[in-house]
Amino acid sequence: MKQPQLVPPALCGFLLLLALVFTVSYAVGAASGPVAPGMHRSGTSGDGGGVDMGDTGDMDMRHGSGR
Repeated sequence: MKQPQLVPPALCGFLLLLALVFTVSYAVGAASGPVAPGMHRSGTSGDGGGVDMGDTGDMDMRHGSGR
């Protein structure tokens, strides 16, 4: 009598394909860099993680404050 398989081959193939898709998407994202101007990788500046707003001029920064 034949022993039943512990894991179906279709499940193994699906998990392998899923891992491949995540690996490729990570590689493409890492190669493309930041998605917005002025974004920097975290932990590379060494300044304690401060936020640099740049030159905001006279922009009103009270978005959605209800005032």
